[in-house]
Amino acid sequence: MLLRTLITGILLTAGAFAQLSSFPKPSYFRETFQRTQTRVQLRDPVKLKDFVVDGKLELSLKHFLELVMANNTDIAIQLLTLEVPRNAIQMALGAWDPRARASFSTTRSTSLPSSALDSRTTSESKSLSQPYSLSYSQTLDTGTNYAVTFSGAKSSTNNGFNFYNPSLTSGLNFSVTQPLIQNRGAYVNRIPLMSAQSSYKISEFSLTSQILGLVNTAENAYWNVISARETLAVQEKARDVAAEYLKYMQQQLDLGALSPLDIFNPKQRLAAAEVSVSQAKFNLLQAEDTLRHQIGVDLDPQVRTLPIVLTESVDLGPAANITVDREQEVEKALNLNPTIKANAQKLDVDDLGIQSAKNGLLPNLSFNAQYTANGRGGVYYPGSSGLIDSTGSSIVAVPGGIADALGQMFGFGYPTYQAGLVLTLPIRSRAASATMANAVVQKKSDALALRNAQQNIRLNILTAVTSLEGAKEQLKLAIIQKDFADKNLDAENQKYKLGTETNQNVLQAQADLATAELSVVNNQIAVRTRLLNLLTQTGELLDDRGIVIR
Repeated sequence: MLLRTLITGILLTAGAFAQLSSFPKPSYFRETFQRTQTRVQLRDPVKLKDFVVDGKLELSLKHFLELVMANNTDIAIQLLTLEVPRNAIQMALGAWDPRARASFSTTRSTSLPSSALDSRTTSESKSLSQPYSLSYSQTLDTGTNYAVTFSGAKSSTNNGFNFYNPSLTSGLNFSVTQPLIQNRGAYVNRIPLMSAQSSYKISEFSLTSQILGLVNTAENAYWNVISARETLAVQEKARDVAAEYLKYMQQQLDLGALSPLDIFNPKQRLAAAEVSVSQAKFNLLQAEDTLRHQIGVDLDPQVRTLPIVLTESVDLGPAANITVDREQEVEKALNLNPTIKANAQKLDVDDLGIQSAKNGLLPNLSFNAQYTANGRGGVYYPGSSGLIDSTGSSIVAVPGGIADALGQMFGFGYPTYQAGLVLTLPIRSRAASATMANAVVQKKSDALALRNAQQNIRLNILTAVTSLEGAKEQLKLAIIQKDFADKNLDAENQKYKLGTETNQNVLQAQADLATAELSVVNNQIAVRTRLLNLLTQTGELLDDRGIVIR
């Protein structure tokens, strides 16, 4: 009997804690009861000093985007948005977490006699009651709920009318409840988990969409710095031309070949050029500050003051080599764009919501069964209502204890069986009907949202392709204009050497060539930014730049 009791107890204990992954660990109490740390440690920018060359921060586009992904605060914020839907999955899994419960209480009472019979034996009644219980329960994903409960009690009193005093009782109860209609089966019970998983996928697509926009903004900042530097170079060249022209006119004035009134126009031209150079310098500073912000340089005192050198070439080669097909780009965007994927995933969530609402309309019929084994022990006073029998002799108490109660319980000789059905029939469930109607409306709304997103993506792609084609055409014309400006400068130099042209026209030709060169650079950057926008709209930008979100 003792061996069987021991084996049964071990099996029950193992079954109760088999699925408790954290409780048996030594670190359970330390992890559970330790003080919550609310302080947040933010990481300093990384990899910045890896690109410092000769006291300058030298960056290609690839290295710049690498620093953006590593240090950009906006991107770090977006990456954290996945934590909440990831935790929602854990919360959904919590519906099937097992529960263990233990309880113990003690009650001691003293009361006056309530009858003449009581008053003959004692003037007051004293009793002690100490019930205890240990239970383990869990709900499975099939809807089945099972529970194992071990309970017992110790009670004693000072009167002699109890057969057991003190009395020790024990009970072992097994119970199972299985839904038969509503909440029946793994599919319907896993709907909250599947909804959480689908919401997590939606969050991933939304994160990708946000990262696409942030990378687009960062890369535009890179090209803005290059454009600002080229603009400054052209403005400085125009200022030098204006200074040369003023110097030439001043010589003419000194020789008396020019009226003093004619010197103001060259001076005004030089002053305007100085204003343009000043504006270009401040525009460059602003663009560089924006660039530093994108890669987190502003957070590092040792690096943020270093000059920035951008090594990426703006020349993509002949513009004719960049060919795009409008319909192919649209088809590509409809398959790759994360906004489309997020809206399509919402339809899956809506289907789960409809299934959940349908489950709520069903009657609730459940089957329950219980088995209980009982045991009793303690000091036993046989066949008497007092401590003295009818012959006047004292009753001999039969000693006993907890082993008797446990032996009877684990011997399963005194069982109790119970089984039943419980039916809850919704005669009229307006709330469940309204939930179903709302679920259907939500799916229709999300279906229209998906169509609207597809239409907007098509329009955005067509606009991006048209803008790219326009930028390519403008680049071709700017190259032609630069070629003519180059030839015009050569012609003016030849005529000046032959004495048939003035220095003023040569200087003007040099300024026109510088302006034409700037136009070519700006249009090359425009082609790059238009192509960047197209890759963003189709959703290819991250793959094209070798960026992987982890």
